[in-house]
Amino acid sequence: MNYLKSMKYALLFLVFVGNTISAQTKSIPYGSNPAAGHYYEVRGIKLYVEIYGKGRPLLLTHGNGGNISAFSKTIPYFEKSHRVIAVDSRAHGRSKDPGDSLSFEMMADDFAALLDQMHVDSADVIGWSDGGINAIVLAMRHPEKVRRLVSTGANLWPDSTAMNPEGWVRDQAYYEKNKDHVWTTPEEKARWKYFYLDWKEPNIPLEALHVIKCPSLIISGDRDVINLEHTVKIFQNIPGANLWVLPNSGHATLIEHAEEFNRKVEEFLKQN
Repeated sequence: MNYLKSMKYALLFLVFVGNTISAQTKSIPYGSNPAAGHYYEVRGIKLYVEIYGKGRPLLLTHGNGGNISAFSKTIPYFEKSHRVIAVDSRAHGRSKDPGDSLSFEMMADDFAALLDQMHVDSADVIGWSDGGINAIVLAMRHPEKVRRLVSTGANLWPDSTAMNPEGWVRDQAYYEKNKDHVWTTPEEKARWKYFYLDWKEPNIPLEALHVIKCPSLIISGDRDVINLEHTVKIFQNIPGANLWVLPNSGHATLIEHAEEFNRKVEEFLKQN
C-alpha cells in the first residue's frame, strides 16, 4: 500500500511539473526574453538575437515592422530538434540601427555576417513575409549559408501584380499623402522606414532566382495578401523548389495553421 501511495504521489508530481513547464513555455516572452537574448555587433549595427534549443542551426526571419515574437508558435516546436536563432532584423524590435535607409540586401548581408560571427557555416532558414524575402535574398547572395530554405508570404516586386490590388492602392495613397512629410519622433521615423521599404522594394527579376541551389519550400495561404500567381512564379523559377499552398489561410500561415505548418516544415527540413 505504501508503495502504491508513493507511485501515486510520484505520478501526481510529474503531472504537476509537466503542467508547470507547459505554462512556463506558453508564457515565455519571445522577443523580450533576457534568458535567451544576446546582442551581436554586426556591420556597424547591433542585432538582437534569441537562441533556443540545440541541434542543427535554424535561422528565423520575421516580417515588416515585426520582431521575434512573430515566431511564438514556431520556436517551442523547433527548439526540440534545432538550435533556433531568432533575430530582430535591422531597425526592428530590439536591434539597434541609427541609419535612415533599409533594404533587403542589407538585411541579408546582416544575417550572413551574424552566422559568421556565431561560427555557423550554414543554417536552415524559415522566413515569413519580408522575412521570406530576406530568406530568398540570403540564399541568392550567400548560398553557402543556407542549407534549406523555407519562405512563406514573400514577393519579388512591389506592385499590384504581386500583392492584393486593394492593399496596393491604399499604400499608394498613403505614400502620396506622406512622401514629403517630415517625421520627428523615432517611432514615426521607424514606421516610415518600414513602409518605404515595402513601397519601393524588393526588385528581384524572376531569372535571378535561378542561382538558388538549396532545397526550397515556397509557401502561401490561398487567401494571402501576396497573389497566388506571384507565389507560383517564385516556385517555378527556383530550381527544384517545392510549393505548398495552405487552404483557408491568410498571410500568417505559420500562426493561423501553426501545428500543420510546423509539422510540414519539419518534414521538409529533415530530408537529406
